[in-house]
Amino acid sequence: MRNIFFGIVIALLIVFGFLDARKKALVVVNAKATVAYDLSLVETKVDPETRTVSITGIPEPELNINPNIEYYDVQQDYLNQFEASDYNKIKNKVETELREKIEDSPLMTNANNRLISELQKIYILTNSMGWTLRYMGEPVNEEEKLQSIKL
Repeated sequence: MRNIFFGIVIALLIVFGFLDARKKALVVVNAKATVAYDLSLVETKVDPETRTVSITGIPEPELNINPNIEYYDVQQDYLNQFEASDYNKIKNKVETELREKIEDSPLMTNANNRLISELQKIYILTNSMGWTLRYMGEPVNEEEKLQSIKL
């Protein structure tokens, strides 16, 4: 009988806010992130009769995030323990915040510059062989025109 009474008292204290059942943790995140274009997915058409190489599509950049999440000072109450779903929520929030920060960082610009550099190599190769490079239907007559490509 005493255990039932004790359980009812604790339940009432929680309902009326007298017992605080919070949980908190200090989370330290180190992440490795890469942004890259998969050049094997570049869509091209080759027309040997007109000696033209047309680039018709460039894939979206791939953002890979590998976070290393370490939990310190995990504080939990007996009635409100950390569960797997709590750790998953923390991980998803960390990845979302990292994705937002990376998209605003120089990593995206660096990946775009690297793509332009690879496209310039294609231009040099086609031009040296007497072929024409086209991007989205427009001829590329000089390397500088590749710099203005809207990705």
